[in-house]
Amino acid sequence: MATMLFEMVTVEKLLFSDQVESIVAPGEAGELGILPHHAPLLSILRAGELRVTQDGQEQSIVITGGFLEVLDNKVTVLADAAERIDEIDLERAEIAVRRAEERIASRDADMDLERALGSLRRAQVRVTVGRRRRSRGIPPSAGAPQRPTS
Repeated sequence: MATMLFEMVTVEKLLFSDQVESIVAPGEAGELGILPHHAPLLSILRAGELRVTQDGQEQSIVITGGFLEVLDNKVTVLADAAERIDEIDLERAEIAVRRAEERIASRDADMDLERALGSLRRAQVRVTVGRRRRSRGIPPSAGAPQRPTS
């Protein structure tokens, strides 16, 4: 099967670098499906679930936004922040959703509404992906890319 090189970089580290079969990323205008030999592309990414198919297995990574570039059969994602699904603490994410909702509801005069809404969206994505993993019976150590580099 045809593959392409996929690299995901955050401010902290190179999270992933390996050959993959497909990528579905949360673009600003909707989901972007990328297959090998895709035409050149540059897109802004929103907070959401990025899905990678490698060796026939789909793996998920939660990202908080960033950029995606497709060029010469290589996909590069520069993510603001990224978290493998096995790293999501569902309880903590649910608490973060409640806290963000409370901040928005209180509407303090000095509150940055855009920032609070961004926090809420990021926490909601983590909860959604964490619940989906739990409902599928995926163990905490499964579902994340298996060949990360540091």
